[in-house]
Amino acid sequence: MPDLSDGPCPVALPATATEIAAGVRTGELSAPDVVAAALERIAAGDHELGAFQVVRVAKAMAEAAEVARRTDLTQLPLAGVPIAIKDNVPVEAEPMRNGSTTTSGEPQSADHVVVARLRAAGAVVVGITRVPELCVFATTDSSFGITRNPWDLTRTPGGSSGGSAAAVAAGMVPVAHGADGMGSIRIPAACCGLVGIKPGRGIVPAHLGPNDWYGMAENGALATTVADAALVLSVMADNPGLAQVAEPDRSLRIGVSTKPPVNGVRPGIEHLRAVVRTVRLLEAAGHRVERIDPPYPKNPLPVLARWFGGTSIDAEGLNRSRLDRAARFHAALGDRVRAHGLVKDADRDDFRTALARYFAHLDLLVMPTLATPPVEAARWGQRSWPRVFAANARFAPYSAPWNHSGFPAVSVPAGLHPLTGTPLAVQLVAPDGGEQVLIGVAALLERLAPWPRVAPRPAMSCQPSPRAPSIPG
Repeated sequence: MPDLSDGPCPVALPATATEIAAGVRTGELSAPDVVAAALERIAAGDHELGAFQVVRVAKAMAEAAEVARRTDLTQLPLAGVPIAIKDNVPVEAEPMRNGSTTTSGEPQSADHVVVARLRAAGAVVVGITRVPELCVFATTDSSFGITRNPWDLTRTPGGSSGGSAAAVAAGMVPVAHGADGMGSIRIPAACCGLVGIKPGRGIVPAHLGPNDWYGMAENGALATTVADAALVLSVMADNPGLAQVAEPDRSLRIGVSTKPPVNGVRPGIEHLRAVVRTVRLLEAAGHRVERIDPPYPKNPLPVLARWFGGTSIDAEGLNRSRLDRAARFHAALGDRVRAHGLVKDADRDDFRTALARYFAHLDLLVMPTLATPPVEAARWGQRSWPRVFAANARFAPYSAPWNHSGFPAVSVPAGLHPLTGTPLAVQLVAPDGGEQVLIGVAALLERLAPWPRVAPRPAMSCQPSPRAPSIPG
């Protein structure tokens, strides 16, 4: 494997998930060796990043040995692939804290269906990644600690799948599970220079809390390549066809918009330029591009009501006095939403109807993923709710409408910010059933404008921290 040596010490760049699985299936690679290498990378770097809530050293090594003994090894799409799971779905025999000390630390009795599918496909869960409290906001911090961006330790990796994104962007694992209720896969992917895909409704089982934030939340994948993201998504969806990455074989009709869905937000010039560069690439490849803004609802309350109300439901039975200040206020807003019956299916149906007209003559839409570079890595949860809400809206306004509509969307790297050095990204959106189109266009962009697979200056020291796990001899 090549070395990435721009940082404070040489760090091996891990193979992609696709390469690992192929090597393990043929016997060229050993699942225990691959998993041990991932655990060593976590031990070397996670004391600086804070990506992991739990690192499963002994269990992961035992499970890698089990994978190596499987009689169906040659048939496993994720044979021996180390993967990280976000701390908001159950992993058997591990706690699920959802970013909060108010939740139970008792081990979960069974795997979430998505985790079970990943393991059945040969993946090995090396750890559980950190999230903000109750997965509410677009930065990853909680009483458990602050998670940092491998591209710039002073900045957030985004949220709520920030731990997963940081782990993949630092090269600790090739792929990770994420979940997306208001942009929680695409925002961290954009912050960390990754491919992050949120499938449309019903493609992957959700089961994220009692009601999936009224149907807005989906499970999906974070990866360094389009092929890896598609492969993991295909396993989560139990649909091998989604792993087939093919660039478009016809001229697509592509809409482009830089209009933020949130009034008063102004995207930074470099984020706009990333869209322009992407559009020029697509036009040069023979696709037809038209500037046309989506029919965003004038009233943002239907989206916000689901966000507030979903958090209120997730907080039921918890000691709210121990929640962070911002999450506690957010859940209280949700209580009012539920008391007044403000979540209405008709609002979502109206938006989907308007979008059906919008996409009637379009195959997909291109827009920014973020409006500004990642905000600072800090204990945002302890700040006032208006301050946190405003920061989230200014920084990441573009993702929530596609949770409300249930349409699939993917964030794709699109260069680096010339001032901050952090990744830029574009978001691709398609109507229902458009996952394959999104994957194909993302693959085209990956070929035309390749991106660094991991942060070029990994936030890793050469020595494990005292609290980092050691690899059994």
